[in-house]
Amino acid sequence: MDIATITLREALAAKNKNRGEEHIENTRKAQERIGKLLEKLYDRNLYYQNVMFRNFIGSWVAPSEQANDGVIIYLHGGGYCCGNLEYAKGFASVLADKYKIRVFCAAYRLAPEYPFPSALDDALTVYDYIRKFGYENEKIILIGESAGGGLINSLCLKLRDLNQPMPAGIISISPWTDLTMSGDSFNSKASDDVALNRNQIKYYANIYTGGADASEPYISPLYGDLNGFPPSLIFVGGDEILLDDSVRFYEKLKKAGVECEISVGEGLWHVYPLYGIKESKAVYDRIREFLNEKIYMK
Repeated sequence: MDIATITLREALAAKNKNRGEEHIENTRKAQERIGKLLEKLYDRNLYYQNVMFRNFIGSWVAPSEQANDGVIIYLHGGGYCCGNLEYAKGFASVLADKYKIRVFCAAYRLAPEYPFPSALDDALTVYDYIRKFGYENEKIILIGESAGGGLINSLCLKLRDLNQPMPAGIISISPWTDLTMSGDSFNSKASDDVALNRNQIKYYANIYTGGADASEPYISPLYGDLNGFPPSLIFVGGDEILLDDSVRFYEKLKKAGVECEISVGEGLWHVYPLYGIKESKAVYDRIREFLNEKIYMK
């Protein structure tokens, strides 16, 4: 771990230590600022086109020079409570620029205004839209981080149950797959996690479930039947309280005979690849290989 990563880790730890019960609106505004910053870094090479749906808004993020005829559907994180279109367009811009591929991101409905199953319904709407737009399922990759990482896996459960074709692959970054918070790391990593705290996660889970059973597979895909899932790539920080959400999900995918791979960033935190630290390079390189393998990037 180099000095820049260590410095960032210390800054995150100081903020997390002093964090109380943050108001959702404050977190939403902070995420919007992050998204706008990322978008500004890449927008000279990209084109944006918003798409209005009945209940939410999405956006195409396209490179000026495409190297691939596939598409990434990106669903953002934020505990199912935070993250608007500007935030989603931030990381979507990173993906579109790095891999010269079209990305579609969505500002799916958020709790507490719209609890489960609103986010899942919107994710399904996006997938249907992309297929009707003309993309075959073999050309679609799902990417999501944190709650978005859980949501793309819940979406695959829904697609399988509806007998719809699965995407070519799934890339989950620190996916939140268990809203019952039963993993050992939820407690064992509590003092190590510099990005999340247990009260924050419990608060978001209660708001999103809205009284529904948190072990419902469409809420917590860890408890679903994963047979027939597409190839999956998982990245997770070794010091995050949601570590077991990734590890146990990976183990269940393997047991179901799914092609899958997990990479644990030792000493790193929740969704660390999105921070642009030195350790992110290996993650982005592996994502490029995965895209090459699954949708034949030129």
